[in-house]
Amino acid sequence: MNARGFDLAQLRTFIAVTEAGSVSAGAGRVFLSQSSVSEQLKKLEERVGQPLFVRSKHGMAATPAGAKLLAHARRIVAICDAAFDDMLGRSLDGELRLAITDYYRPHDIAEIIRRFASQHPRLRLHVTVLPSAVIDSSADDNAFDIGLSLRLVEGARKNVSSAPAGTAIRRERLVWVSAAQTLRERVASAPPWPLVLLPSTCQLQRRVVKLLDDARIPYLISHSASGVAGLQLALKAGLGISCLNESAVGEGILPCPASFGLPTLPAAEFHLLPGQPGEAPHVTNARAALAELLV
Repeated sequence: MNARGFDLAQLRTFIAVTEAGSVSAGAGRVFLSQSSVSEQLKKLEERVGQPLFVRSKHGMAATPAGAKLLAHARRIVAICDAAFDDMLGRSLDGELRLAITDYYRPHDIAEIIRRFASQHPRLRLHVTVLPSAVIDSSADDNAFDIGLSLRLVEGARKNVSSAPAGTAIRRERLVWVSAAQTLRERVASAPPWPLVLLPSTCQLQRRVVKLLDDARIPYLISHSASGVAGLQLALKAGLGISCLNESAVGEGILPCPASFGLPTLPAAEFHLLPGQPGEAPHVTNARAALAELLV
C-alpha cells in the first residue's frame, strides 16, 4: 500500500513552475535541471491522478486541479519552513515595518507579501508603499525596519547616489509607454510630446525630463500623478506618454515604438537597504527571507 501524502520537494517545484509559467523558468528557481523538474511534475501528476498544467507555446498554466493544489502546496511548504526555522531558533517573531517603492512589481507585490506573511505567521507586518526618494532619505531615521527602493543604472555605471547601496535583488528595463489610442494619435500629430509624470522628487521622472531636454525633444506636462498607480491610470486614459519599468507595464499600456525617436532609458535596479547597526535579529533574518521572495 502506497503511503499517503505529498513529497515536499515536488510541491516546491510545482509552486516554482506554476508561478514562473514554464519549466525552464521554474527550474532556475529551485536550482534543478529542466529534466529533473519535468520528472518531478510527472510524478506529482501521477500522485494526484489528474493533470495539473495546461501546456502551450506560451508556457504553462494551472488547471483547476492545479490551482486547487497550489493553494494547499503553499500552506504546506510555509508550515514546513516555519517549523524548521522554529526548531533552529530562527523563527521570525515580532514587529516588522516594511517600506517598498511603488515601482516594484505593482501587479505582484500583494501576493509576495501574502506569501511572506503566510510563511512567517508569528511576524506582525506593517507595510508602507513610498517613493524611493522618501525610503532612501529615511533610511537612518528609524521610520522602517526594511526598505526596498529603486536606483537607476546607466550601462555598467550606476548613477551617483548618496543613499546606502544595499543589496541589488532585481534589474529591469525601463520603457517609454502609453495607451494604444495615444500611440495612434502620435503618428499623425506634431510635437510637443504630452508627458505624464510623478512629482520632481522621483529620480526616475527627473531623469526622463533631463533626457528629453538633452535631446531637445519638445514636451509638455499633461498630467501629474501622485504615485505609480495614478500614473498607470493616466496612461490608460490616454493623457500622454511616460516611462515605466517592465513589471509595472500592465493591461492597456504599450511600449512606444523605436520610430518615435525617444531617448534611450537607463535600467532600473531594486535594492534592499542594508540593516542598521544593532537591529533586532528577527529583522536581519526577515531581510534574508524576504530577499528570496523578491527576486
